[in-house]
Amino acid sequence: MTIPILYVDDDPDIREIAEMALSLDPDLEVRTCSSGNDAIALVGQWLPRLILLDFMMPDLDGPATLRLLRQNSRLDHVPVVFITARTSAKDVESLLASGAAGVLAKPFDVMTLAGQCRAFVP
Repeated sequence: MTIPILYVDDDPDIREIAEMALSLDPDLEVRTCSSGNDAIALVGQWLPRLILLDFMMPDLDGPATLRLLRQNSRLDHVPVVFITARTSAKDVESLLASGAAGVLAKPFDVMTLAGQCRAFVP
């Protein structure tokens, strides 16, 4: 059974690297979006079991995207994990308090990203 994962990041190079890293695990089905707005639209049609979200994006940043995702009752059980360079204790505490399931540091390790993600999938 495949695990659908959504990766949201405005940087096309990072999206491509993340998609390749996650695709190393044959059980993961990865889709990517370049913005929070695109992610909101996609989850209306497709239900991931994990959402990976960049913190800093234009227009709709990661925390604002998380708030909108949480308004969709279909996504109540879907963990959202931030992938960000903003990993100070204060930033991590704030993201977890906002409802994030976790925070992974950018730059991430390509070889361990899939395993780290699996740990968040219920």
